[in-house]
Amino acid sequence: MVKLYAFLGNHGREYARNRHNVAWQFLESLPLFGELRFERKFKGRFASREGSEGRLWFLVPETFMNLSGDSVAELARFHHIGVDEILVIHDELEMAFGSFGFKLGGGLGGHNGLRSMEARFGTRDFRRLRFGIGRPSHDDVAGYVLEDFTREEREALGCSVFPKAGAALETCMKDGFEAAFAKYQKFKALE
Repeated sequence: MVKLYAFLGNHGREYARNRHNVAWQFLESLPLFGELRFERKFKGRFASREGSEGRLWFLVPETFMNLSGDSVAELARFHHIGVDEILVIHDELEMAFGSFGFKLGGGLGGHNGLRSMEARFGTRDFRRLRFGIGRPSHDDVAGYVLEDFTREEREALGCSVFPKAGAALETCMKDGFEAAFAKYQKFKALE
């Protein structure tokens, strides 16, 4: 069962609407977000709440993307949470915008937050919830992920993608990762 939900992104107002910060934007869209009381520790902001399977932790690393694993590892070690009990929520270049899906392990796709997770936990076999941001039509991938979503993209996220992904996350919390993975492995929210 997932006990720790780690939302990867970059700390700072200038990054708030970036594609790379879609996980943070998703967290802020969730109905439960208003109920969470965040504290600063573990190189980030964290909150917890009691779930049907015990205490659930929500973590927003503030280390910048490249060192996300440091924050996740600190909280996990302190609360005795295994890598198989962590869900990492992040942006995904290899998925079209408007899609999301659960994944277990696999490649890192050049994602520095995932590389940091692998470096700290010694494995790529962690659970993930990926949000498609699509690939740019140019070669400047770093510039692309650090660009803000367009107004139209923000509307699509708020009206369609995030509500559907929220239902998927609720499935994960209530029924477990395997149930969410079976139902939402690759989900196109804009169709």
